[in-house]
Amino acid sequence: MTISHMLEDFSTLADGDPVAITDVALEEEKLAAFENGYQAGWDDSTKAASDAAGHISADLAQSLQDLSFTLHEAQAAALKALKPLLDQMVEAVLPKLAQDSLGERIREILDDFLDGQEPAPVSILTAPETAPALETLIEGQEHFSVTITAEPTMAEGQVRLRFGSSEREIDTKAVLADISKAIEAYYADTLNDMKDTA
Repeated sequence: MTISHMLEDFSTLADGDPVAITDVALEEEKLAAFENGYQAGWDDSTKAASDAAGHISADLAQSLQDLSFTLHEAQAAALKALKPLLDQMVEAVLPKLAQDSLGERIREILDDFLDGQEPAPVSILTAPETAPALETLIEGQEHFSVTITAEPTMAEGQVRLRFGSSEREIDTKAVLADISKAIEAYYADTLNDMKDTA
């Protein structure tokens, strides 16, 4: 059994009119086909270049976003690594520096008191732990009378100077506490900002 019954039979169709084509028309058809093919190829290459540029832009944007995230992570890690060092400085280094510079600070305040004024008795109230160091500081001072009084209610690093009606107070512990609070606030704000922008 053959499959010819399933195929269309074209033998019964009438012969059409013959088509006459000249060499010029044939060349024009070839040229038009070439132009259409060239334009289709150009359109395909333009679309491919545009798609590639879009992929490159998307990849670049993703890379920049990843880089930005990595930068925030690096900054946060560096800040977290510095925190113990800063805490240690506030707890160990700065108190020693404050104690060592206390005498110099008192000298500066006394110089300010005396600048352009008649010498008057100076009264210094301080913590019992600080009094011996201050007594050593003023030994041999002949320009004015200084009395140092150890005040048990004052904490170490607290000093109150009275010069006539003027009074100045130094509190190194309060200053150190303020520095510590400032560091904590900075870290809280900065790390929160980094989380928000990440």
